[in-house]
Amino acid sequence: MWVCSGSPLVAEICAGSGLDWLLFDAEHSPNGLESLLAQLQAVHGYPATPVVRPPSGDPVLIKQYLDLGAQNLLIPMVDTPEQASEMVRAVRYPPHGIRGVGSALARASRWNRIDGYLENAAESITLLVQIESGTAVDNVAAIAAVDGVDGLFIGPSDLAASMGHLGRQDHPEVVAAVEHCIREIKAAGKFAGVNAFAEATARRYIGAGVDFILVGADVALLARGSEALTAKYISSADDDVRASY
Repeated sequence: MWVCSGSPLVAEICAGSGLDWLLFDAEHSPNGLESLLAQLQAVHGYPATPVVRPPSGDPVLIKQYLDLGAQNLLIPMVDTPEQASEMVRAVRYPPHGIRGVGSALARASRWNRIDGYLENAAESITLLVQIESGTAVDNVAAIAAVDGVDGLFIGPSDLAASMGHLGRQDHPEVVAAVEHCIREIKAAGKFAGVNAFAEATARRYIGAGVDFILVGADVALLARGSEALTAKYISSADDDVRASY
């Protein structure tokens, strides 16, 4: 599930829920370095795998996130294999990449308490890139073929917008594009992921072979749950029902 609140307490509650993984989002949520650090600390020791999404594929931000101790990154808006290759370089130290060296100052290496961190850091990092546009769909096979990209995650909301179907993630053309991407990603031997809040859509994509999926968000659960209380105890029966993300 998404964790978008920026709250370490909420993150810890979600981490103990039994879910497989959590996405800490800084693209559309009020998350900065300090709040991400606190949330990573809060979920450490829980079985849920934390993934962090920066607001963009900025190598400076990626460097900072890695130094904070984020080991699993989801980079948004990757449209071409060239962009994907640059993201690989951003998560690796020279001579294989451009990640700045500051491990003695960083939580990632436990402040130089992890022997061989510089030499072996790349082995502990998972790089996921996000397919969110028609261009990315056209290039999905080439993106999936990039060495160092571990998985591709499909974002149907932005994809729908780019295809002229804003707000209609379940449009047949969007669903077909998502399923095409899943097939191409799996054929390349990479991990395929997707966002799907509607249960029927989520189960369809699970049936299509996705390896990881987002099916809810902390803020959406709170919004819908509090609205349900309002409807039960205050609102009239004819109030509009808001759709979730």
